[in-house]
Order: sequence, then structure tokens, then C-alpha cells
Amino acid sequence: MPSFLPRQPRPFRIVLRWQLIATVVLTLVAMALWGPEGAISAALGAGINVLAGWVYGWRVAQPAPRTAGDTIATLFRAWAYKVVVIVGCMWVVLTQYRDVVHAAFFLAFVITVGVFSAAIAVGDTEQTTR
Repeated sequence: MPSFLPRQPRPFRIVLRWQLIATVVLTLVAMALWGPEGAISAALGAGINVLAGWVYGWRVAQPAPRTAGDTIATLFRAWAYKVVVIVGCMWVVLTQYRDVVHAAFFLAFVITVGVFSAAIAVGDTEQTTR
């Protein structure tokens, strides 16, 4: 894997997988309730969080910080990247996709935020070697 794409930590890989599963389920439910536009809207809403979660995990997986201050700075930077991705993607979707079904879009977005927050419950059992 290229050095600018370090392997995501195990909790992030698991949570991203959960988010993808939730995205598929929410897209199918939205398709049944609102038709194709609802399915696309749900996929976009959930997809924003999948992308933002991946960006957060990518930033956190950069080479290990040396001090506690560096660790905190890395976490703040990762959250900032995530917020920028979310705001930017939402702006693009809400201004460019005229047929967005707002209920499907925001419901899928909120549910995948909840799924991402489950990362804290996922243990990192992989052994790291130095």
C-alpha cells in the first residue's frame, strides 16, 4: 500500500464496514419508501459519513505522534478534516442534486453518524510490532 495511504486501524475498518452495510440497508429502505430519488438521497447521505470516517481514520493512522500534545493535535486535525469533508459534501449534494429527498438524506446521515460513534466500543486486538 502506498505510504500516503496507511492501513486503517482495526476499529475504523470494522466501523467503516458497518457503515457500508447500513448504507445498503438504508438505500433499500429509502427505495421502498421514496423510489429511486429516495435511494440516491439515502446513499449520498450515508456515503458522506463513510467518506468522512475514512478521512478521519486516514489522518489518525499517520505515523505515531511522539508526545501527548502531538496526539491531541492529531485528533483535532482529524476531526477538522472530517468536518470539512462533511460540510463540503453536504453543500455539493444539497446545491447540485435537485431531486434530493431530504428525509432519506438526513436520516441516513444521522444513522451513519451513530454507527461511526460505535468505534469506541470496538477493541483493537491486533498486535503491533515495532
